[in-house]
Amino acid sequence: EVITAPNSFVATAMAISLTEAKPVFIDINPLTYNIDAAKIEEKITPKTKAIIPVHLYGQPADMDEVFEIASKYNLKILEDACQAHGAEYKNKKTGTLGDIAAFSFGPPKPLGAYGDGGAVVTNDDALAEKVSIYKNYGAPKRDNYLLVGINSRLDALQAAILKVKLKYLDKWNEMRRNNAKLYDRYLEGVAEITRPMILSHNRSAFHLYVVRARNRDSLAEYLKTKQIPALIHYPRPIHLQSGYAALGYKKSDFPVTERAAEEILSLPIFPELLENEIGYIAENIKRFYGL
Repeated sequence: EVITAPNSFVATAMAISLTEAKPVFIDINPLTYNIDAAKIEEKITPKTKAIIPVHLYGQPADMDEVFEIASKYNLKILEDACQAHGAEYKNKKTGTLGDIAAFSFGPPKPLGAYGDGGAVVTNDDALAEKVSIYKNYGAPKRDNYLLVGINSRLDALQAAILKVKLKYLDKWNEMRRNNAKLYDRYLEGVAEITRPMILSHNRSAFHLYVVRARNRDSLAEYLKTKQIPALIHYPRPIHLQSGYAALGYKKSDFPVTERAAEEILSLPIFPELLENEIGYIAENIKRFYGL
């Protein structure tokens, strides 16, 4: 069994399932949308092997409590840092906090390739070697297959693109943070909108700027008519997906997650977004609510 949150992209849970382990879900913190670490211990069983905290939307999860629980029960910590390139938890970079971490290089990510890609990082040499072998069909070298693996090699073109873009990551993240501050300012006083809460010890990568919105679906449709792409990450939690029906979860099992799924809305926050464009988005949100 591997403990994680049900409000991530489904790949988090599928990575667990593909190892023939069982995802065990924990409800989320209503303010940060990350796993509620205070609820982890009650779900631990003799079968529990690891915890996957997701640094959702670019904000690091509450790691201190995760560390404490993992140490107490001798569990591994696998960071899902797929949305948190360059984010920091108490001045430490995401991806350096657990035993191992995964990053996504999908095009929309803070560090995105022009196609699919990803990386696994760890300070454990033996684990790094095993991952390297596993992602190459289980072979450390040609025609020598030590285990059953997969093809998960990053192609040379995407690697070259990422190598160039990596130099700009800190700059782009700072631009995202500045855009978040502008949104905070322009949306201040709009009672129908709850702005993101970033904990004081966190430095978010702001992969997404996610608000809670009254009449969310109608607002999203209205913004669409104004050529404003507002998306939902994610409209249906993993535990309610048909592919995970066999786990036996039902609606109301994770009320905080389910309510968030009905209210959250992601506003554009890419680095090149201009202040007047943010003002335009905020103006239309206010107009929708009659302000």
